[in-house]
Amino acid sequence: MMVMMMMPRSNNSFHALSISPKVGPTRFSTSRSKFNKPWFRRKRTKVVMAVIALFSLFFLFNWFMLLRLQHHPLPQPATSSLPLSLQGKGSKSGNGKKPHKGTYERLLALAAHALAENRREPKDLWQEPLAPASAWRPCADQRNWEPNEGKNGYILVTANGGINQQRVAICNAVVVARLLNSTLAIPKFMYSSVWRDVSQFSNIYQEEHFINSLTPDIRIVRELPKELQSLDLEAIGSVVTDVDMEKEAKPSYYLKHILPIILKNQVVHFYGFGNRLAFDPIPFELQRLRCRCNFHALQFVPRIQETGALLLKRLRENANLTGSLDRYLVGPFVDSIKEESGNHAKKASKYLSLHLRFEIDMVAHSLCEFGGGEEERKELEAYRQIHFPALALLEKTTKLPPPSELRSEGLCPLTPEEAVLMLAALGFNRKTHIFVAGSNLYGGRSKLVALTSLYPKLVTKENLLSSAELEPFANYSSQLAALDFIGCTASDAFAMTDSGSQLSSLVSGYRIYYGEGRMPTIRPNKRRLASIFTKNNTIEWRVFEQRMRKAVRQTKHVQTRPKARSVYRYPRSKECMCRTD
Repeated sequence: MMVMMMMPRSNNSFHALSISPKVGPTRFSTSRSKFNKPWFRRKRTKVVMAVIALFSLFFLFNWFMLLRLQHHPLPQPATSSLPLSLQGKGSKSGNGKKPHKGTYERLLALAAHALAENRREPKDLWQEPLAPASAWRPCADQRNWEPNEGKNGYILVTANGGINQQRVAICNAVVVARLLNSTLAIPKFMYSSVWRDVSQFSNIYQEEHFINSLTPDIRIVRELPKELQSLDLEAIGSVVTDVDMEKEAKPSYYLKHILPIILKNQVVHFYGFGNRLAFDPIPFELQRLRCRCNFHALQFVPRIQETGALLLKRLRENANLTGSLDRYLVGPFVDSIKEESGNHAKKASKYLSLHLRFEIDMVAHSLCEFGGGEEERKELEAYRQIHFPALALLEKTTKLPPPSELRSEGLCPLTPEEAVLMLAALGFNRKTHIFVAGSNLYGGRSKLVALTSLYPKLVTKENLLSSAELEPFANYSSQLAALDFIGCTASDAFAMTDSGSQLSSLVSGYRIYYGEGRMPTIRPNKRRLASIFTKNNTIEWRVFEQRMRKAVRQTKHVQTRPKARSVYRYPRSKECMCRTD
């Protein structure tokens, strides 16, 4: 090997000294063609070499940092700063279990690296297509008929499910009462082994407002007449369960099968009533009544409104500004949001709401697998045996699609890891304020680590409200869900993770109805997302971003209600909203 040592000369050119590793210095070279090149060529060579060295050092540093991110995740928030529902203390799945090593470690590391660059957010991230969206305005409060006398008899409804399923059942019952010219008793709520809440209508909604809002449409009473209360409704054949009825039955079904019962016994009791009225075909005015019930007649009781207003104020960091939907959600308590704290008004911070529908009931009902192995399968199977016995029986007697097929078809709820990867890929920066609803996650606190690591400004109602402020709602899951509804609906942007969720459907519909085209909702197509996530071990982050943004952008366009789809979720229809153009 030869090492070239350059010796300066007085004329700023150089002599080269050739050194042999074996024999040492030998002679000075006198080759003019090799060593007497112009000075600027030799200087350019040194500059090029220096640039190459710098680039090599840069890539070496990035490789080192990425390696650290992969093996050493970002610091986790202290357990004490998280609500109990996120620490897994109220769930078997969160107690003493070794957290399962996720399948998205590589992508999460890439997401953390991308967020650390603090790039500018896409311009349309917090926007809806304004021109087509703002062309619709609410008009379900308009009516073109005379009041219904309700002279055919009485309808008693016991609605099943949680608060959101019950809301749908209430409005369906209102329409059926008008259809059958019957009097509606204030609906009752069935106790659920899943939700474990004894709340009734008057604990959640304002009875007086409900009755007054719908008096021009139907007759409503608080309870059945005493002579009917004493009847054994089951013995006389007046009890109709959800099993007895078709799902999404047409009006003709009620006229043919239910009206005769009312005319004979003067009363019918829909027990377990839920999604038992079709969305099409429905006469125009009946469909409008459905919208009027959902968007105008159901207002939360003052206790929920007051706490909801406090939640919104703290979500906006005590700024004295209100959102466009606040007055529809918290009524007269909207004024408390405007009160300034301190001498100077603060600028309201935007916040994103995220509904993580990853509670154990959803996870178990989906029949999907989430990486927990045999222990997870046994736990979810046991849960189905208790809470979904019909599904557990079907699982044993029928050959069902395998979990991998369910996932590829987009039938599995997004996990918290998948949700946070979606947000990062869409371009929400690390400083984004995120309000999480549905925080009692399956798997406990370990499932939330991905979210809090990438987005430290993540909060729940349990973070923002004190124990004393939440105490009146303790053990009332439906009333707590009402606070989540308020927090999500009023947000600057809303991201759902499961399109089949009633909360997500009702929130997105409410934002469309009252949002004036300024309340964007992220509705991921889970089937498309599933095909992207299957490549999590090989896909590059830039490609992941591009594909994720394209998949979500395709769901962001303004559309009218598709045929037979829910007016609660898609209120842009001639029955619910009117066009201004």
